[in-house]
Amino acid sequence: MLNHHGFDLWADHYDETVQLSEENNHYPFAGYKEILNVIFNEVMQTPNAKVLDIGFGTGVLTSQLYANGHQIDGIDFSRKMIDIAHAAMPNGNLMKWDIAKGLPPEIQDEKYDAIISTYALHHLADEAKVEFITDLLPLLKKDGKIFIGDVAFETREKLNQCRQDSIDYWDDDEFYFVFDEFKSRLENMCHCEFHPISHCGGVFVISK
Repeated sequence: MLNHHGFDLWADHYDETVQLSEENNHYPFAGYKEILNVIFNEVMQTPNAKVLDIGFGTGVLTSQLYANGHQIDGIDFSRKMIDIAHAAMPNGNLMKWDIAKGLPPEIQDEKYDAIISTYALHHLADEAKVEFITDLLPLLKKDGKIFIGDVAFETREKLNQCRQDSIDYWDDDEFYFVFDEFKSRLENMCHCEFHPISHCGGVFVISK
């Protein structure tokens, strides 16, 4: 798994890497633009929304929300990525933080219309994902929602098929979402939907 130093080194070429994978409909970024568009359109339903972006990277999605008048708080653990994103969002509240430590103290009393995360939470093991999302739920406003776009599969069988098809470049150090397993762990705490976008990615919508 890349640590923050690895992401610092990758920052300048990250968007190119994503684009190449997406254009070829390859794991892990097949469907990337549509996943971001789905989340963008959902957040845009609330004018001037207060948004928390977890793992915003170079700010591809968040900067578009920022440009449309939304208030942005963001967390990322790569200083280089933060610097790139800050250029597009000079008034955004962008924090350097490792989500493996949970949530930063600065936001624990905040309330958000939308909490978004794209291609970040697969760095957390499955139990840690559940704990992290459980900690996010109190940060939602009454009608707020969490939108997660990531490498994700409806079933373990579909994950295994993708792994077999992508064996030469599959990353065994990452922990991908499996909807039927993930939903069962959250069902007593929140409502969880999954919308598949590609053979290896989709959008989760989580609400209290």
